[in-house]
Amino acid sequence: MFRVSDPSHSDISARKMTVRRLVFATLLAISFFGLTALMAVTLSPGGLTPLDLFILLCFMVTLPWTIIGFWNAVIGLLVMRLSRDPVKAVCPIDPGNATAPLTSSTALLSCVRDEDVDGLEKNLSAMVSNLIRSGHAPHFKLYVLSDTSQDTIALQEQEMAARLSQRFDGQMDVVYRRRSMNTGYKAGNIEDFCERWGDEHDFALVLDADSYMSADAIATLVRRMEANPNVGILQSLVVGLPTDSAFARVFQFGMRLGMRSYTIGSAWWQGDCGPYWGHNALLRLKPFKEHCRLPVLPGKGPLAGTILSHDQVEAVLMRRAGYECRVLPLETGSYEDNPPHLLEFIRRDLRWCQGNLQYRRLIGMKGLKPVSRAQLVLAILMFLGSPAWIGFMVGAAVLGMTTDYAPYRADTGVVMFFTVLSMVFAPKIATVIDVLARRDLRKAFGGPIRILVSFGSEVVYSAMLAPIMAVAHTMFMGGLAIGKTIGWGAQARGVTRLPLSLAMSKLWPQTLFGIVAFTWFSFQPIELVWPILPIAIGPLLAIAIAVATSTKSLGKLGIRSTLWRIPEETAPPAELAALHLAALSKGASKTAAQPGIVQGDPEPAEV
Repeated sequence: MFRVSDPSHSDISARKMTVRRLVFATLLAISFFGLTALMAVTLSPGGLTPLDLFILLCFMVTLPWTIIGFWNAVIGLLVMRLSRDPVKAVCPIDPGNATAPLTSSTALLSCVRDEDVDGLEKNLSAMVSNLIRSGHAPHFKLYVLSDTSQDTIALQEQEMAARLSQRFDGQMDVVYRRRSMNTGYKAGNIEDFCERWGDEHDFALVLDADSYMSADAIATLVRRMEANPNVGILQSLVVGLPTDSAFARVFQFGMRLGMRSYTIGSAWWQGDCGPYWGHNALLRLKPFKEHCRLPVLPGKGPLAGTILSHDQVEAVLMRRAGYECRVLPLETGSYEDNPPHLLEFIRRDLRWCQGNLQYRRLIGMKGLKPVSRAQLVLAILMFLGSPAWIGFMVGAAVLGMTTDYAPYRADTGVVMFFTVLSMVFAPKIATVIDVLARRDLRKAFGGPIRILVSFGSEVVYSAMLAPIMAVAHTMFMGGLAIGKTIGWGAQARGVTRLPLSLAMSKLWPQTLFGIVAFTWFSFQPIELVWPILPIAIGPLLAIAIAVATSTKSLGKLGIRSTLWRIPEETAPPAELAALHLAALSKGASKTAAQPGIVQGDPEPAEV
């Protein structure tokens, strides 16, 4: 099944990956036990009481992701600065022949549910046009896979598909299919495609409604997949599109800083057990069909039934089947829109939270690789860390109010605080170091002064956002315990001012947390608590932050300030110019035929 041209080289690579994983595991263990011991010493005055032990336990639960982020950043920075080819160092697969024509057939899967059709048409038009200009179009076919629940939106989707088919007639086929029931959510949508058309194609490029990829980025993934028949999933590095949303602008600047060092560092030790993020990724269809069908979790309640966070499970199943899952850490040509406001960001995170907590039923699946099991555990801890952090903060506050002696050692406490703080922001710090060290990146991000000011303000912004998200996760998990759940609906895409009443109804728990925390801080010496004031200020101002950052006026102000600039704003690449042209020309093409809605599943509508 696999083609290995040099078995001895493959064996060396396997041994190298084992060494890397052992090194990483050792660093993780040393850091975990070292920080745990330091916290125990910090809490030691008066002996370790039950409250001390509770605080220590909560602290331990928050540690894994903090430590992993730190060492991923350190390793990523070393690879970026010391390797001649950082991408090859962490994704050492054959890149294929860049001048040879493609030989495979790839399905472009646009998976949608109740989405903005205008934005979808803009993205698809630009992508198909780019593929046609590149000469690769004969090797692709576009499928609009709809799980839309509203007939009016479904009609708009069909009309869009008809316009695309008419516009690209003879250059690329377009298929529109609407399911009457969205069984299995997005994973079920793709599974239905595999059953209908999977045998017609070698690969499938999975796209969300807000996904956009250049022809070069798509061809790069396909060529690497063609050249490496043992690769089952190849994930591109997805970056945010330029935005006029104030919330998304600052958020995606921070993501851009943290993503590169973190992804390169994680790819260094994950290797062939890499991530799949559910979109902007290429799947090898035959093994995906045969091995990646998701189980339905037995029982009742929100953590039973269909798996919501399907992507990581499909990745571990693909790896169990013997195929590699790789991430290609290139920051070019693969884009998405980030949530335009705080409430949408929270809603997306809560859907991931519920899906990740379902993984507890999958950890014991037979045949999984050790790294895959670890990934499932870490995916659960990603969200369990939020209530643990809340418990830690509340426990520390209670400890300070209920003891007559100094409840902790100030010397080790200071060391602990700044050590953890440095580790939390290490991925962003590492990328900033690399950006400032490279002339091309300094220019792309707007110059060293703008970079440092943007970085400092984003750190404060994310420090205020973190407790808002922690409260949301904790409240949501409490709801899961009594049977509450979250649905799978359309995501908000455009910039629209949030109603104050809506923000208040959703963010009152954060506001209450902020009031209590700020009241507690007001009774403490300011010289001791000033570094953690964002913990109270963020939740206290959550409603104001949500409403203000959802407005177009603040978004435009952010653009005019030139802060939090990303390279695509400094020098827009050709594919983004094509996206802009697609937006301008889209309105002129709305005169195509308007076929009826496809009701149900029996016959796909090909237009």
